[in-house]
Amino acid sequence: MKRGEGLADSDPERRGRTHDATEARRAILEAAEEVFAQHGFDGVRIDTIAAAAGHDESLILQYFGDKLNLYTEVFKRSERQEAELQAQVLGFLLEDETILTDARKFRTLLETATRILFDYLEKHPRLLRLLAWEQAAGWQTWTKIAGQMNTGGLVQSINALCSKAQSAGLLRPGVDPLLLILMAEQMYMSYLTSLPLFETVLPATQVSSPETRARVQKYITEFVVHGMLIDSTQARL
Repeated sequence: MKRGEGLADSDPERRGRTHDATEARRAILEAAEEVFAQHGFDGVRIDTIAAAAGHDESLILQYFGDKLNLYTEVFKRSERQEAELQAQVLGFLLEDETILTDARKFRTLLETATRILFDYLEKHPRLLRLLAWEQAAGWQTWTKIAGQMNTGGLVQSINALCSKAQSAGLLRPGVDPLLLILMAEQMYMSYLTSLPLFETVLPATQVSSPETRARVQKYITEFVVHGMLIDSTQARL
């Protein structure tokens, strides 16, 4: 073995430094997500994030460069988490070779893909608030970082599958399925961010209850999926 080879793995001090750096980055990202969610991109200073994270401002700049890069990493982390969830839930459906010959299975795929969006947003309220800030600001900051987002192979797989589904007569011609799924995401966002309004306007409806949330998710999913699929009676014409 050459001198120094393999020492990095066996050096406890080095492993400790790596662990500390990983934990510091995680703490900074957690704090940044919380602060950005509270105040939006323009309302946040690096020193505010440093105080929330319990780390020096200089360390944040060392790890992330500047506020925009830190903001980008917050979204990238969320994107990775969502992609991992999608892969876990949709993987076996995408690998099913009979999905293009079985309308029921294909509908299940679309319903599952849209449901994942709702579930993820509901379980990540800070991301929901970040997106609400972006929407209110006309997505000005998002457009600056969008090129750095990595939608991953899963989106490409779904897109390719949907193109084949249109050729197979399962999807309406001329419909962009991914655009409709994004529209479903916007409807989910609108519902979840508007709950205080709905509770005020519809006090007897219990809009925040798990049962109502499940119904809303079902309504939106069925609305979007129905807009994608060719009606069975139409397919027979």
